[in-house]
Amino acid sequence: QVQLEEFGGGLVRPGQSLTLSCVWTGTVYSNTVIAWYRQVPGDEREVVATLYPSGSTNYIASVKDRFIISKESAKNTVYLQMNSLKPDDTATYYCNFKSYGSTYESRWGQGTQVTVSS
Repeated sequence: QVQLEEFGGGLVRPGQSLTLSCVWTGTVYSNTVIAWYRQVPGDEREVVATLYPSGSTNYIASVKDRFIISKESAKNTVYLQMNSLKPDDTATYYCNFKSYGSTYESRWGQGTQVTVSS
């Protein structure tokens, strides 16, 4: 029912900033946990930033104090602001929504590539 699509990936230089967007369609319920994941070829997909229904957030240690997850419900959009980018941030970034209720649902976007290189 819920569909997601990421935008904003691209090539940036180390130290620069980039903001990713995740636009949703359909109904998103209040118990939804929203997260950004990233994946490098050959590695497992890892969670980077999480936004909980309470409004609290959590970040993987390597991006803490550099990345910010947020949402604008009026625009049906979730953001990942990425500052002071490093080559190790290079990956495909995915938006994920998880809903908990009578049934469990997990939805993914198609991913957007971020490359940090000099």
